[in-house]
Amino acid sequence: MALWPIPVRIFAAWLVAASIAPERCAFAVDAPRRPNIVVILADDLGYGELGCQGNREIPTPHIDSIAAEGVRFTAGYVTAPNCSPSRAGLLTGRYGTRFGHEFNPIGAKNEDPAFGLSTSETTLADVLRDAGYVTGAIGKWHLGGTARYHPLRRGFDSFFGFLHEGHYYVPQPWPGVTTMLRRRVLPGGGQGRRVLGDVIYSTHMGHDEPAYDANNPIVRDGQPQAEATYLTDAFTREAVNFIDRYRDQPFFLYVAYNAVHSPLQGGNAYLAKFASIDDIHRRIFAAMLSNLDDGVGRVLGKLRCAGLENDTLVWFLSDNGGPTRELTSSNKPLRGEKGSVYEGGIRVPFLARWPGRLPAGAEYDMPVSSTDMFATAAAVSGAVPNTERTLDGVNLLPHLSGESPGRPHETLFWRQGGNTAVRVGDWKLLRHGGGQASGPWELYNVARDRGEARNLADAEPQRREALLRVWEDLNSEMATAAFR
Repeated sequence: MALWPIPVRIFAAWLVAASIAPERCAFAVDAPRRPNIVVILADDLGYGELGCQGNREIPTPHIDSIAAEGVRFTAGYVTAPNCSPSRAGLLTGRYGTRFGHEFNPIGAKNEDPAFGLSTSETTLADVLRDAGYVTGAIGKWHLGGTARYHPLRRGFDSFFGFLHEGHYYVPQPWPGVTTMLRRRVLPGGGQGRRVLGDVIYSTHMGHDEPAYDANNPIVRDGQPQAEATYLTDAFTREAVNFIDRYRDQPFFLYVAYNAVHSPLQGGNAYLAKFASIDDIHRRIFAAMLSNLDDGVGRVLGKLRCAGLENDTLVWFLSDNGGPTRELTSSNKPLRGEKGSVYEGGIRVPFLARWPGRLPAGAEYDMPVSSTDMFATAAAVSGAVPNTERTLDGVNLLPHLSGESPGRPHETLFWRQGGNTAVRVGDWKLLRHGGGQASGPWELYNVARDRGEARNLADAEPQRREALLRVWEDLNSEMATAAFR
């Protein structure tokens, strides 16, 4: 029986503008007794960059089809405004601050033995594997670069990808792509932009491009592997192959693309599609996003060809808001960007599809969290999570069906050093204190003021103090950061 939501507003489905690259369909198999679960995670994709989110400049028909055939969550949040702690929250169903995973180490810190997803935490892969699922992780890990934190030790049966925060999309000398790199000083001296063949250098960010590939190979399971294919396409290939291998048993597939994260490298064939975009910075971003969309289309197409479309719960979201100055990734109509606890840093594109179980072409406006994916997956799979630990997520299906008509979350909490926030109902209290627990508190009604344009902290002192007490209570439950 289909689940028809009470708090969900149905909107008209739109036409898909481009076809999915054809997959070779074999034969349909008997549906698994439990649903497959596929999580597709984009990296640094801004709230306003999908067609279904309002972007008309860069077509994203395949990602949009998840919304057209399922639910678009207009107030979908992640647990942190940057990559690693956000992923920790998604895979554990808990705020990373509960177990010290508060910050986002990069570069050489990836190999610090102190940095990683705490081994005392149970991952969604652990829970689903114990329930009889085959589990696979593909793409970016960024939850510890040393052996104890390896995906194969965190519940995944297989892994293909890299362990650090970023990676070049093709090996040097970067054939077939146009590359834009950050520099403090241009090659040869000076500031601004300089074009050297297919490489554009820019000083607009004031720092050099990170050494993403330093001691950070592409690995298959535990062994380094040479990979010449553009990474978005390589990760898509691996996801399609995983579905082919395990089509006759329930599986959990976590596809964590590194697109559209820097370095900015767009395939030249995709750049040609966006010749009308004058700014090369934006054109490379458009090429990367379009390539990602085609990859998602191939994964969805493989599920369809394998006869698994109706037996698979698919999630799509970004790990945090877009870093607009770095990538041009837009968070419109939200304020802020990656690293901020304004809406633009923590409110992301958030979609789900499960034909016959979720309504097609629906919007859900209540706040939801990436932690809910853990609780929902555990519920639909029959898995039993560790009840000794506080889960911050909830099973969303009763809320979408109307069985539970209230909000999934009355409160949501964020903390990263002095940058912290709490949402209670429609109201949000936040502070940007940098590295210090200081700075003025700001208060917004984010239901009426998504762009956080009107700070009501002085106009609503009683409400400000009430939310502050909620924040203090939640903050007292959190652990001290285990690393920084």
